[in-house]
Amino acid sequence: MQTTFPTVTVLDIPFVKTTTDELLKVLKQRIVDQQNTFVVTANPEIAMYAHDHPDYLDLIHTADFVTPDGVGILDGAKILKQPLPERITGFDTLEALLNWASDNHRSAYFVGAKPVVIAQLKRVLDIQFPGLIIAGMHDGYFEDDAEIVADIAAKQPDMVFAALGFPKQERFINAHRHTTKGLWMGVGGSFDVLAGAVVRAPEFWQKHHLEWLYRTVKEPKRLKRIAVIPHYLHLVRRQAKKLK
Repeated sequence: MQTTFPTVTVLDIPFVKTTTDELLKVLKQRIVDQQNTFVVTANPEIAMYAHDHPDYLDLIHTADFVTPDGVGILDGAKILKQPLPERITGFDTLEALLNWASDNHRSAYFVGAKPVVIAQLKRVLDIQFPGLIIAGMHDGYFEDDAEIVADIAAKQPDMVFAALGFPKQERFINAHRHTTKGLWMGVGGSFDVLAGAVVRAPEFWQKHHLEWLYRTVKEPKRLKRIAVIPHYLHLVRRQAKKLK
């Protein structure tokens, strides 16, 4: 586990106590220094899954940085009276790293999403990040990852982004991160947003920590995912009582 930033432990997961800007500075420097780096972007759903699956929690503990990607994590930290400065989303981190990579001609490899999304993503990346070197792209529909991993090892990209959904993306990264000297990060549905297949909430909703509500209105099937929040907050309150 990283020692660059102080952490706040919510349900046994140590979240970095820092800002997006400060984290990005460290991540960019580690890429330049060719330091192998594993970033987990965790929301309450991931925290609950880790709580119920000790092997997945152990895997998260091998990450160099775990970011609070979800207002529920900020709420949990407040309940523990150890507030975190801000939400650090996987999408914002991904976009910032791609902008930096474009400006500095760095390379990235993309694994995940549907074939139609990954095809559209290629077109979007070429337009939005013209200086980015696309080392490779593969959709998330594969049975055997050996060929993909061999390609990543051969290309040695500065960054590998896995949009496979949890826990698959973290398991994929944990198994293969040491094939390169770069950064590896699970980014959930970020390829869909980047490619324009899913529209992100307007800035007002983001600023007021209501992005989850906007997405739920647009995609009612997400209600099932939101349902974990009350149980999550109950467990955090129980943790807070134990700390007293």
